[in-house]
Amino acid sequence: MTDDTTTSDATVGRSTAAAPPRGRVGRALGWLSIVVMVVVLTLMTLRLLTIAPDLSGPLNPESPGPNGAKAIAELTRQEGVQIEITRSRAVAAAEVGPDSTLVLTDPAALSDAAALELIESADRVVLLTSSARMLRLLDLGERGLPTGLVSAGCDLAEFARVGSIDADRAFTPASGVIGCFADTSGDAAVLRSTDTQTGRSVTMVDASGLLTNQHLAENGNAALGLALLAQTDEIVWYVPTFEDGDRTDGGPADLGDLTPDWLTPVILLLLLAGVAVVVWRGRRFGPLVTESLPVTVRVSETMHGRARLTAKSADAAHAAFAIRDGSRRRLAARLSLSPTAGAHEVADAAADRLRVPRGSLHELLAGSPPHSDHDLVDIARRLADLETAVDAAVHTERNLP
Repeated sequence: MTDDTTTSDATVGRSTAAAPPRGRVGRALGWLSIVVMVVVLTLMTLRLLTIAPDLSGPLNPESPGPNGAKAIAELTRQEGVQIEITRSRAVAAAEVGPDSTLVLTDPAALSDAAALELIESADRVVLLTSSARMLRLLDLGERGLPTGLVSAGCDLAEFARVGSIDADRAFTPASGVIGCFADTSGDAAVLRSTDTQTGRSVTMVDASGLLTNQHLAENGNAALGLALLAQTDEIVWYVPTFEDGDRTDGGPADLGDLTPDWLTPVILLLLLAGVAVVVWRGRRFGPLVTESLPVTVRVSETMHGRARLTAKSADAAHAAFAIRDGSRRRLAARLSLSPTAGAHEVADAAADRLRVPRGSLHELLAGSPPHSDHDLVDIARRLADLETAVDAAVHTERNLP
């Protein structure tokens, strides 16, 4: 019975010793959960950055920023117009039809041929730009001077109830091009060109100061936007991007273009490796060490510590001041002077006790600081000799009958 119990206890003892400590397992599981959370959050962030639409750029119909065009897009939808937003010129060309309007800003990333091909795919085009290139490609005219506050002043019915607008950019219409919202010089804020053979109409206006979110509520800007956009049941709004362009020199290279594809996986792998090393080699701090207070520090330890600091700093002047101050205090006590007695008082008292002329010890106790370690050693040696001489004189006077 006793042997079985002993054997069982030994077996239990071996099993317990072989099992890993619960604290270490818990810490490992904690670090593992943190690693999993970091990886999941990183992957979610990369996923969101990949699928999130780019709202940058002026007159973006999805951007609520000051330079976006979300406000006029929502007003147009309230008029019963369906708006399809695309960033692919192929999709835009395929979606436009006889009863739809193609809306776009300056397609800077497209070549001249690609831009003309996209515009020619629609029967009604609205250009929200003042691009000189588009003026040249479509033979609409050339840039002019700002018109100021002007009204429609043309025969186009959709602009009859717009009111007045204040355009920042105007154009000089080419021959056969209708100019609306023109000033006295003939420069117009809105250009309309209609092909007599195909019936295709192209309307151009600099909308950066008229149809953006921050300027839409001014003057007749909102009415102008509805007159331009709400004339068909469907709008295909093409948002130009450099990724969709066919010009190799059109867009600036971003950080993703300048780095290789393997960089992101390598960074994630290094991050995981670093966390694994921390879990593998990390050590938990031990328990705090308690010490009874107050703590007594020996004078010799303080003295040696200050001496090492002074020697390390190589400050001979400070060391000489400390040596002189210590000698002054010790001499004042031996000569029965006040602890606050000045260096000159102590020097005169020591001179009287040693029967030497007064003033002969002033330089030693309150002189100029040393300029080198050799001078410091000389001052310390002379002060030690002075203290020894004063001790001998005081001891001799006390022993006299």
